[in-house]
Amino acid sequence: MKHIVLVFLNLLVPILLTGATALGQQEAKVKANLKSLAYGETKTGSGPESPGAELQGTRNQLYHVQQSDTLELAFTFATEFNQTVTVQPDGFITLRMAGTLHAADLTLPALTAQIETAYASILNQGEVSVTLKEFEHPYFLATGEVGRPGKYDLRGDLTMLQAMAIAGGFTDKAKTSQVVLFRRVSEGYTETKLVDMKRILHARNLAEDLHLHPGDMLFVPRTQFSKIERFIPTSSLGLYLSGAKL
Repeated sequence: MKHIVLVFLNLLVPILLTGATALGQQEAKVKANLKSLAYGETKTGSGPESPGAELQGTRNQLYHVQQSDTLELAFTFATEFNQTVTVQPDGFITLRMAGTLHAADLTLPALTAQIETAYASILNQGEVSVTLKEFEHPYFLATGEVGRPGKYDLRGDLTMLQAMAIAGGFTDKAKTSQVVLFRRVSEGYTETKLVDMKRILHARNLAEDLHLHPGDMLFVPRTQFSKIERFIPTSSLGLYLSGAKL
């Protein structure tokens, strides 16, 4: 009888250990996923079983809340606290009966967690869903010697030539060999790049046709630049556009 019990235990223990190990690994995986969401990262694919997801290792950035965004807060167990808030210029939102909370630059999952924490002392079950209702769409600016200067929605992947076509093309006075691409790279500095659109058009070499980023500005001058620095203070951008540094 003792022999039978020992055999049974020898078979049962490895099974229990394997199950405990698998459970521990699953728990660690869930914690890692929650941590990545807080930092605004998510893997490509539809879920853990997506084919090749681990091999690709590609990560997409989640949306980060910006000033002037409008957010809808829906509480699962306390609907009387449902509210719509707008991110102020200082990056804060005002929560009903819970004070202010800095929301700018947070991902929606991270902001959701902070809102639930803010209401923890008020609600026993503060589960909330945060939905982005209004936000600034990606855009680019075209100014200078173009047919229709202005601000345009950046829909999908767009190159400089395509952007110029959307803005009405070049005028007869345009210096197409020195089109300037302004791209903000930090809080106080903007990167500048001279692009010879004339050569790109004549050579039909689309490999040099740069792809735009949200917020890029294209400036088509009338005369030739004598000198332009690669990085300029954002506050000095107006001087370049007015011709003070041409």
